[in-house]
Amino acid sequence: MVSNPDIVVETKNLTKIYRDFWGRQKVRALKALDLQIQRGEIFGLLGPNGSGKTTTIKLLLGLLFPTSGEISILEKTASDVEKNEKIGYLPEESYLYRFLNAEETLDFYGRLFKMSGPVRRQRVSQLINMVGLDSARKRQLREYSKGMTRRIGLAQALINDPDLIFLDEPTSGLDPIGTKNMKDLILELKSQGKTVIMSSHLLADVQDVCDRVGILYQGELKELGRVSDLLKVSTQTEFRAENLSENAKKKIEQIIADDGATLTFSGHPTTTLEDLFLSIIAESESRPGRRVRGGGAKE
Repeated sequence: MVSNPDIVVETKNLTKIYRDFWGRQKVRALKALDLQIQRGEIFGLLGPNGSGKTTTIKLLLGLLFPTSGEISILEKTASDVEKNEKIGYLPEESYLYRFLNAEETLDFYGRLFKMSGPVRRQRVSQLINMVGLDSARKRQLREYSKGMTRRIGLAQALINDPDLIFLDEPTSGLDPIGTKNMKDLILELKSQGKTVIMSSHLLADVQDVCDRVGILYQGELKELGRVSDLLKVSTQTEFRAENLSENAKKKIEQIIADDGATLTFSGHPTTTLEDLFLSIIAESESRPGRRVRGGGAKE
């Protein structure tokens, strides 16, 4: 693969097959995945249970070895442990020491990265403030709510100031306020120039924060593109105008101008990510093997 500092993650023909005790193929979890993720974007990885999302993340993190194909992550191979110094990971369930408080938790993980004392203390204070846990910094994690636990988990994933962050179901189990706070934090990471890869079942959350999405089904990439492009309904056109008379409504664009009204929008209306997702799954089940790529272009 060609080295390009603007491409943080790249895979080519990435395949993972799980085999049984005798080496026979049991499950093809991922099939020839080709993917590029750009620096500074929020990328959403979507799919139902068993679609290959977790397998993909584990392959990128180097926790699994591919059956075939190539992986480049931060211009290194997935098996190169040096890349981990620039990676943060928030799993679906954060396994933290519940008898420690927020400061002690982050200090512990800072020590694992061999951060000096002054740098560690500064980073701990900065992250606790960022995730909004100043008032609970001395409380043991066993006293934390689900939302607070997710926030300290995110802070732990950021302790090493990573360039690339993996978030697995970041809003899982959160109430609407906690969900809004988490999404704001994800957008804040983007504003800092971080690259975020998030896996989620909550399609509305992905629609709110992601620049691009990839939809997996039965180990295959079925759709890939910018959220705004994928959600356009290309067969329909929508107009929006202010102060439009009843007569002018019947005459479309030219009459809008003649009537003295202001055309505020003209383009394609959008569907929702949930409707797009369900339609892709339904088409995949009815027409196995057919792959859909980029804005609805079918192969």
